[in-house]
Amino acid sequence: MRIVLLNQFFASEPVATAQLSSDLAQCLAREHDVTVICASAASETASWDRQHERTISVLRTRGFRFSHGRMSRLASYISYVAGTIWCGLSQPRADIYLALTTPPVLSVIAFGFALLRGGRHVIWEMDVYPDIAIDIGYFKRGGIIDRVVGVILDWSRRHASAIIVLGEDMKKRLIARGIPDEKIHIAENWADGEEIQPKRLASGPLVIEYLGNLGLAHEIDTVADVIERLRNEPSFQFVFIGGGARRERFEAVCRDNGIQSVSFKPCCDRTEMSQSLGESHLGLVTQLPQTVGSVVPTKFYSIMAAGRPILYIGPEESTPARHIKRFHCGWQIAPGDVTGLENLLIELNRKRHLISEAGERARIAFEQNFDRSIGVDRILQVIEAADHSTERVPKLSPSAAGD
Repeated sequence: MRIVLLNQFFASEPVATAQLSSDLAQCLAREHDVTVICASAASETASWDRQHERTISVLRTRGFRFSHGRMSRLASYISYVAGTIWCGLSQPRADIYLALTTPPVLSVIAFGFALLRGGRHVIWEMDVYPDIAIDIGYFKRGGIIDRVVGVILDWSRRHASAIIVLGEDMKKRLIARGIPDEKIHIAENWADGEEIQPKRLASGPLVIEYLGNLGLAHEIDTVADVIERLRNEPSFQFVFIGGGARRERFEAVCRDNGIQSVSFKPCCDRTEMSQSLGESHLGLVTQLPQTVGSVVPTKFYSIMAAGRPILYIGPEESTPARHIKRFHCGWQIAPGDVTGLENLLIELNRKRHLISEAGERARIAFEQNFDRSIGVDRILQVIEAADHSTERVPKLSPSAAGD
């Protein structure tokens, strides 16, 4: 089977979708012919490409580098899309075109390739668009952009052989958009249990660590209020590692107010996660209530791999909250419940055995459900089922393609 994977980020870049897609590509390449079309990136990715060039064909488009500004992000999207279309049309026909959602229009491009070549396309929904853009205030709900983008993306979804989503809440989002239930397959993300190993809990202050992007979909006010309340308590230390739109503003507030119990560090790569998480007691995950289903936080898989409990600030109907309840591997706090969070942290600081016990349960649940091989196998099953599906996008005839 020949598979073309489309995503702007790939391999060594410090982005979750880059790591997940490279994990999948490596596993697919053991039995299938795999081509990846992604954007050009930092120099260290070149060594990854050379290391795997015998098994994976990595085509990197040239264009504007991605950044978080609106115009620069748009420019990077446009240049990558143009390069993807050029590369895709110049490649031999594939059996499966697997599209992630960076940028969101990749599913439409994958459908176009399948329509022209007669293959199938599968969508791996990392974020549900345009829902997430509406939820965080980029566009007006019901506005022209919402309606037009929604119609285009739903069109590609309805013609997909399969749609992969990250949780039950994301599946509900797509069903609410009118996507048939039978097309949607839940295949949750993963972490690497060999790279991330549990470490012994350290003594000293209770360390609450946030690892990853602190973006517009993440709740921060509840944590900020608790940090303010505990600012004079040396028994608590908050660590934020990574970037994101909310990180810079939050760091400035802490600096301007002289809060010493918070530290900010740059992004760490995948190989450094184990050490970083091992220095914490609790792994912090946050989510705005309105984004349930449009995004599914995935950093909690790494937290579980490290044998640390999840401290989740978000709604109870979300995927992280469901796992916490199912595996008893952490604590969920409703956004805005500042007193509840403060009391919980004080109690956990006094009863450290609760942390170690929940961390042990987290690692066991991870090994049984969310390790790399298990997560990748879930995706493989969907792809292979799509390849054997009787539903195939009919190839356009030369005359039809020219009309």
